[in-house]
Order: sequence, then structure tokens, then C-alpha cells
Amino acid sequence: MAVGIARVGDEVDADRLGALIAELDAGAERWAVTSLEDRAGLLRRTHAAVSRAAADWALTAARIKGLDSSSPLVGEEWLAGPYAALTSLARLASTLDDLAAGHSPLRGLRFHAAPGGRRAVDVLPLDATEGLLLHGFRAEVWFPPGTTDQRAMLTAGLGALRVGESGGVGLVLGAGNITAIPPLDVLYGLVAHNRAAILKLNPVLADMAAPFEAAFAPLVEAGLLRIVQGGADVGGFLAHAPGVRHVHITGSVVSHDALVWGTGEEAAARRAAGTPALETPVTSELGGASPIIVVPGEWTAAELAFQAEHVATMRLHNGGYNCIAGQVLLLSTDWPQREAFLEQVRRALAAAPQRPAWYPGSADRSAAALAAYPAAERLGADGGRLLIDVGGEDAGAMGTTEWFAPVLGVVDVPGTGKAFLDEAVRVANDELTGTLGANVLIRPDVRRSLGAGFGRAIAALRYGTIAINAWTGLGFLLAATPWGAFPGGTREDVGSGIGVVHNALLIDGAERAVVHGPFRPFPASVLAGEPALSPRPPWFVTARTAATTGRLLTGFAGGRAPWLLPAALAAAFRG
Repeated sequence: MAVGIARVGDEVDADRLGALIAELDAGAERWAVTSLEDRAGLLRRTHAAVSRAAADWALTAARIKGLDSSSPLVGEEWLAGPYAALTSLARLASTLDDLAAGHSPLRGLRFHAAPGGRRAVDVLPLDATEGLLLHGFRAEVWFPPGTTDQRAMLTAGLGALRVGESGGVGLVLGAGNITAIPPLDVLYGLVAHNRAAILKLNPVLADMAAPFEAAFAPLVEAGLLRIVQGGADVGGFLAHAPGVRHVHITGSVVSHDALVWGTGEEAAARRAAGTPALETPVTSELGGASPIIVVPGEWTAAELAFQAEHVATMRLHNGGYNCIAGQVLLLSTDWPQREAFLEQVRRALAAAPQRPAWYPGSADRSAAALAAYPAAERLGADGGRLLIDVGGEDAGAMGTTEWFAPVLGVVDVPGTGKAFLDEAVRVANDELTGTLGANVLIRPDVRRSLGAGFGRAIAALRYGTIAINAWTGLGFLLAATPWGAFPGGTREDVGSGIGVVHNALLIDGAERAVVHGPFRPFPASVLAGEPALSPRPPWFVTARTAATTGRLLTGFAGGRAPWLLPAALAAAFRG
């Protein structure tokens, strides 16, 4: 069962936590010698438990975030909650099946050249169902220059290639915004690194303990998971506890650095001396000021409106409380449609469904943005959405602060075509904090006109996930794509984090994921010669049937009935 924290006065119950760590260490030893077939079986039993708990999970998350149960926005809680967990569990189990049969998880996938002497492998779609659900979308994983197809094939499998080797106990400091994040981090540690996990829930998601207890009961019963509650003191105690061999944190750079280096004068002294407060290995998924690069072209009125909704979604999904939220819109000063597009963005931000500012500290962060940019436009019925047109000036705080609130900045970049794109890439790399995800919107004819220069520009973007005519949030949702910052983060300069999660094909040494989507929704896509049957995606904040679509897709992913898939597709088209 889920385990709460017992306290004596204001002190953490060290004996109780120590006993939990011992139980998990024994569980990790058992897991290490468990056959791959039996590991896959446990994941499938967990998949069934998640399916049974899915409604409680999604609706509890909606209540935490103050959503009316009839709101289309509840669809976010289905898709970024139980649906993401179900698809990840299914793909991880399939990967273990492949390895048990002596096959690489990448067997049969298409490898091809990527810019800069790289190799890449296509990971979406992996089957006919994905091809139908996400028709017109595709995703690939790029490897660093010098990686061969053979090496990628042979090393895919990670911890599952090391049966008999225990990774011990890992501490997962859970995120407080997206409910799939904590369990997905647990699952990745288990399968990729042979680690049992003690999951400390973020206090914001404290009420998720009961749904998680039911959903992941098979892992708890196997001694591979314990769920605890508590604040920073509990997290700090566990990070330093004997028997904890690894820590994974999802949050902010501030939280990471406080954990690793301490705070105040102590932190400065430790940094100077190179002696961190925490010696235990730490991986992390942190945020940043994610760019949305809009490459100039001749857009129709419908394209301007659709992509403005796309931008609004990148900023307002989950209320704006996403590490991967689009924050800085890079527009060309030489684009004749700049003002027309910005007006559509303004309308989309204002018209998106209202929701509570549910994440703690949102008002203070918005106030800080207003203080930094007094001319900010206040949009929406409550004026809580900020559009800040920085213009041609230095991005300043807009580029160096992750607002984690409904704040969208606009920064001007000169030029058109390749000149614009190259300068926008430079700004994204050099003037915006973080390397988690970057978005690029480009008309297909403009992309073709850039030829190989477009690929070189994408290769130059130093981001862990790049979405072209898509949102990097889709890269988070996909089970197969590695999720994390661009390689290179260190304890001293962590950026958007160290390491990856998700990665259900257990790819070793990926450099980045690149997601491609259709520039236009169906039917405009087909009429324009773009082979994509996708309607307005259900993760759009403007999708009117998102709650129904999310519930039906989750039911289908849970294996309840095949007819739920066409029903979900029909709901998506109605949206």
C-alpha cells in the first residue's frame, strides 16, 4: 500500500524510512534476477491495474487543478496521466519481449542519415495503431555523430541487458504539475536501470497517493515501489539516506541546486570548493524558456488562425505550468504577416477556456513578469494571461527566467528564409535559458525551399526534443522518444537537466528526439497535398471534445474494447 510519513514532532521518522529503503533494496535484488519474461509479465499486470484506476486518476487530477468535471480541459488529465502511463507500460513490456527473444528493440526500424554526419532511427509510428491515431505525425531519434546503426542496435536494452545486476534503491522526487511524470520516472528507473524506487510525491499532488496506490499496486506488492508524502525536509533526508544510490528530480534549477549544493553562503562555498552537499548521483528533468520559432512564409488566414491556436496551446496547456511550455515566440521583423499572426495569437490566448491559476506561486511569478515588463498585455476574462512583445530589444528576463505561469513573450529576429532561421537558432541557443525543447513552425513550401539548410539549422539547435510543426509536448507523451535536456548538463551547470526518461525502446546514448507534424489539420492538409488525416489534436486547448477523446483513448490503451478507438477518432474529429 502507499506509505505516509510518520513524524515525531517536526522530525522525519528516520526508522520508518530506513525500513522502507531496506524493503526496496531487497526488492531490487529480486528484480535483478527476475527473467525478462517475468519482468514483462509484471509490467502487464501493472498495465491492467492502471487501466482499472484510470478514471479515479484523471478525475482526482482534475479536482486538484480546480477543473469542472464537464470541462474539455479534463482531457489533459486523461492524456497526460493514465494514458501516458498505459502506453509506456505497453511499450516497455514489448521491449522486454523483444530482448527476451534475443532481438534488439530497434530490430526492423528504419535507420537513416541525419544532418551533421549523424544517424537516426524512426520511432513513430511503431505500429498500425499509432499510424492511425497520429496520422501525419512522425518522430525520430538522432544519435551523436560517430554512432553506427550496429552500435545503436546492440546497446538498446540498457538495464535489461544486465540481468543479475541490481541498481539498488532510487529516490524519485516527483513533479507537481503533470501526474504521469512521477510514475513514468519510477518505471524508467526500474526497467532501464534495475532500480526500485521510493517516490516522494510533490505536496501539490498529495491527493494522487490513493490513485497511484491502486494503479501501481503490483509494483508495491513486488517490493519495487514505496510512495511517501512530505515536503523538502523529507526529500532532503531521503536523498542523503544510507541505501539510496540514485536521485531523480523533476522541477526547477533552483530545486536541483538546493539539493546538490545547499543554499545561501554554504552553496557558494561548496561550489567554489567543488564539494557538493550531495554526493549521490543525480539525474534531472528541469525547465527553461522554450522557443517557438515561426519561419516567415505566405500563410492563409486559416493557417494563421490554426497555428495561433497551436502557440496558445504550447503556452496554456495545463494552465501554463509545464516545463516544456512554449515561452518565447521568435518572429521575423521582415515578415509582412507578423502583425496579422500576432493578432491571431492574441485572440487565441484570450479565447482559450478559463481555468484557475492552480499552481502555487503563479500570481507572484506573473506579478514579477509585469514588474519586468510593465507594458505587457493582459488577456483573458480575468486578465491573467500576459503577452509581452519585447520587440527587437534583448530578451532579458523573458529569455533567462522560466515563468511557469501563463506568460508568453515575443522577440523579434531580422530576416527571412535561411537568414532568419539561422539567427533564430542562434537566439534560441545563446539567449534563452534551458535546452529541454524547441518548437519550429514552417510552411512546407518554405521548408522545401531551404533544402539541406533546414536540416543543418535543426541540427544546430541544442535541445533535447525539437518539434517541427508540432509541440514538444507530444515528444513527452510518446513512449518511445527519450525525454530530457540536450546532453551536456553537469552538476555545476545543470541547465535543463541530466539524463533522459521515458525512452521505452531503451535506446542508449540518444542525442535528441525530433518530432514532425502536419502544418495544417485535416481536411486542409489533404487539400494542400499534405498526407495527414489528423484533425485538430486533442491536446489543443481549443479542442471542444478533448475530455471525451482523452477518456476513450485511455480506455482503448487500457485494452478495454477495440471499438473505443474509432469512437475516440470520431470524437477528435468533432472537436
